[in-house]
Amino acid sequence: MNNPSPQSRQGAALHTPTDLGARATTDIAAALTGLLADMLALYLKTKNFHWHLSGPHFRDYHLMLDEQGDQIFATTDVIAERARKVGGTTLRSIGHIHRIQRLLDNDADYVTPGDMLAELADDNRRLTGFLRAAHGVCENYNDVASTSLIEVWIDEAERRSWFLYESTRPVR
Repeated sequence: MNNPSPQSRQGAALHTPTDLGARATTDIAAALTGLLADMLALYLKTKNFHWHLSGPHFRDYHLMLDEQGDQIFATTDVIAERARKVGGTTLRSIGHIHRIQRLLDNDADYVTPGDMLAELADDNRRLTGFLRAAHGVCENYNDVASTSLIEVWIDEAERRSWFLYESTRPVR
């Protein structure tokens, strides 16, 4: 009986049958994996700010960021599984996320609540652009399942941006 070594098993490709073709698999999985890295970076930043809020609007902002964090996190498994369904692979580590994320981390000891919300609003607007670009990649290959998912995520990111923006506007 031939028992392959752990090293040879680890080197075996993860083949998922698809009718999209090799180039589509490569391009779509790469676009989705980039989105996944950005979603995870945005999720962690949203939770960081949620945990470190202070001030007179603490409860409202804390609850809003908790809700937004949950919404962002809910996309992550769907994105990763979609990359696998089209025949690709996806993120493998925190280091992998760090290498490809386009949204910046914020490790500051203190950020004002207004700056937190403004930064998250900007990040969600940037994410919307990344989502539109990924949508274009998927649309080029007629991957309607990915494009329809991305359309929902665009709407969610736009809503988060809107809520964050409106929360930072001065009262008149």
